[in-house]
Amino acid sequence: MLNTILSMFLLIGPSASNYEKVTLTLQQIANQNPGTTKLMTIGVNDKGIPIEGLAIGNGPVNSLVVSTHHGNEYGSTAVALGVADSLAKNPVAGQTVYVIPVLNIGGYNQLNRYESNAVKAFDPNRDYTGPCVSGQSFNLKSTKALADFIAAKNIVISATLHTYWPAVVYPWGISSQELSTPHDEEYIRLVKAATQESNYQTGNNTAVLYPADGTFEDYAYWKHGIWSLLFELGFSHTPDETAIKNMVDVNVPGLRRFLEQSPKTRVTDHQFTGKCDVRIMQRIWLE
Repeated sequence: MLNTILSMFLLIGPSASNYEKVTLTLQQIANQNPGTTKLMTIGVNDKGIPIEGLAIGNGPVNSLVVSTHHGNEYGSTAVALGVADSLAKNPVAGQTVYVIPVLNIGGYNQLNRYESNAVKAFDPNRDYTGPCVSGQSFNLKSTKALADFIAAKNIVISATLHTYWPAVVYPWGISSQELSTPHDEEYIRLVKAATQESNYQTGNNTAVLYPADGTFEDYAYWKHGIWSLLFELGFSHTPDETAIKNMVDVNVPGLRRFLEQSPKTRVTDHQFTGKCDVRIMQRIWLE
């Protein structure tokens, strides 16, 4: 199946057929593993296209791997499909893992970071509510569908996949100088487990990357107490076949280990109690 994934991405380019290749790959994984997988959708995007994925396993703990909030980050799609194929052959004990390879279908088909509703384009990974968010959220049907899905399925563990900066990070990633959570010690253990093969940088989201309000990874933790990690994969938004294979090889085992080793219940003390500081974001844009 890895060869199928790699050959699919060798042909990728701005085309409506890009997402069709992903759905065909999902169908192939499901057909090859009928006892462990079920095709599913979480809803439709603003164009009415179903957002498809796989439910893998049948355990009582529900987990999520979601990729490609940003449509130009197709390396993350490949890793999500690699995760789906691996878990379909060997499900995580005690879990049902939902894998959604492409959230931003319109952007993915055009290799565009953004996604459009009927009026304008938005960054999907700034479209969630959060403790430092101002303005309207859930402008896109895709982000609202994902938010509704994690609530309805009582998701306990989530990994969101992006490119590119080799890092695995945990909350908070918001506009604040008060970034610690009551669960930092556990998060540090989990990111270390997730990066044994990749040797990616680990740490707090803002400290390692940059502050970004309205992201899924912080929303999942802040709203629901989900054990949420952000995987920034590889070294390029346009990886070649060799780079994609490496991204799959070094991250699929770590993603599995994260799912296996995470606590199996949501946290109860997950509200942000610090102060937001918009000047942090302003400094980022001025630099």
